[in-house]
Amino acid sequence: MVTMTTPNPLIERLSRRGAHSLEDCELLALVLGRRRPGGVARELIRSGRGVAGLFHAPRSAFPGTTGLAAWARLQAARELHLRSLAAPLATRPLLDNPAATEAWLRAALGPLEHELFMCLHLDNRHRLIHPDVLFRGTVDGASVYPREVVKSALAHNAAAVILAHNHPSGVAEPSIADEQITRRLRAALGLVDIRVLDHLVVSAGGCVSLAARGLL
Repeated sequence: MVTMTTPNPLIERLSRRGAHSLEDCELLALVLGRRRPGGVARELIRSGRGVAGLFHAPRSAFPGTTGLAAWARLQAARELHLRSLAAPLATRPLLDNPAATEAWLRAALGPLEHELFMCLHLDNRHRLIHPDVLFRGTVDGASVYPREVVKSALAHNAAAVILAHNHPSGVAEPSIADEQITRRLRAALGLVDIRVLDHLVVSAGGCVSLAARGLL
């Protein structure tokens, strides 16, 4: 017996008009394997503070077995997006490609509601070896330990690093504490011949370079 399957209207519209023609909740419905947005997709976007916040929502925001499947699909979609943004950073020097570096960091860190401190390990041509999230903090700060940063850089055989962390407040202005920890990390890494090329402060609204400000 042949079973007829009704076409998904969202897939049909996307194929005819492109993904840009679908609303946020419709795209989310497709990612979650639904045929139409419904209340679930809209509620997820509202509860997650929009699409960007949705990808960073914790597992606890998606209760039950069905929720786990939805959360896993969103995490997979987010990871694919981040990997696509990071791909050019492994083939070109990061300092030659600041827009791509900023786009990747803003996607990775910008929507977070807590601080994360990250170290981008670079080879001797300043191409990305590995991005390492080293410290997780609260809404207004994260404790950073130079010893752990040095250990991570040596473990990845880095020739240089770019430091990065986010400001959940939405304001990417470097603080006095940011300047102080940058100097401490530059001194600690300098002892093992690893250069600190920059420290980037990231928010949902932008990205500030301490090197560009003359603070490095």
